[in-house]
Amino acid sequence: MSLFSAVADFLKPAQPPDPALEQAMLRIDRLVSPLLRTLPGCEHKLAPALHYALGYCDGLVAALPGPIDITRQAFANDPLVHALFATAGDIEQMLGRSQAVRDYLADPACRQSEYFYAMLAARRQQKRQLGMAIQGNVVHNDVPQLVLYFSNHTLIEPACSLDITRQGLRGLAFDSLLTTFHDHVEALRGEREGLRADASVARAHLTILRGKTPGREYEVCTRHLAELDARLHATAASLMPDHLVDALGDFLKAPESSLKLAPVTITVDRLGIVSEAENGDNSVHTLNFPELTARDQRLHLVMLTRISRDEAIDAVDKVRDQQHRFMLI
Repeated sequence: MSLFSAVADFLKPAQPPDPALEQAMLRIDRLVSPLLRTLPGCEHKLAPALHYALGYCDGLVAALPGPIDITRQAFANDPLVHALFATAGDIEQMLGRSQAVRDYLADPACRQSEYFYAMLAARRQQKRQLGMAIQGNVVHNDVPQLVLYFSNHTLIEPACSLDITRQGLRGLAFDSLLTTFHDHVEALRGEREGLRADASVARAHLTILRGKTPGREYEVCTRHLAELDARLHATAASLMPDHLVDALGDFLKAPESSLKLAPVTITVDRLGIVSEAENGDNSVHTLNFPELTARDQRLHLVMLTRISRDEAIDAVDKVRDQQHRFMLI
């Protein structure tokens, strides 16, 4: 490169910051540590990992099925909705008790559309029981059965636009990754404090032993203190901002270890009894849905839903009335 080219490159205006990366760094400030940005070149160093993690979150949200309608009619006609709720009334209870739905309905912007969108999350449960089964023309009693049902229904990021819901979910997915890393950092800090306490006790004990005739116990205590000091040094070094930046970059390059979707296929009848396969019976259906593994490593069925605003308003009013009646009683 000639001197003229080098000077020309130096005089070129700086590239404008990438808005997505800037927002990601602000989330890192809030959820991990504001100290990381004080390191020279931090944003440049994290840029490849941030691009990868943000793209991963985009793909994760894009892979969500739906939106499917969550209504009484869908409970009657859609096998998946029927499996999700024990009764049609449970849909009303979920809507009426959801704080996210209440907050959404309290916003005047909700009047822009007669429908709104949200991600539904629920935990898949299975229990064993004895029941009746028809084999051929014979009815058998006390047949072992596996029953599928769902619990802890939650609606997340309700919005009048599907794009807005997806945008919010992408942000939540990235926040989940950062919170997982923050938990790792907090665990390291806890380990450092524990090592400091252990080393302090070992030093006090070694001080007592120095006043006695040196022996086996003194040697063991000296080695133990040296091991504690070495572990403390390594843990303290891993908490330095430059090491945390490296660790965060490595973590964000492998987001699937902390946040992932896995497909689930299960065949059930209208009562939720698990079957081996569809056998021509119209009451037996094969359900396909993804399950999300997030920070707490618990599995949640997740999908995008479309909900009637009027039905949600009615559900909220009915649940409030039930709560008032309960308080009066």
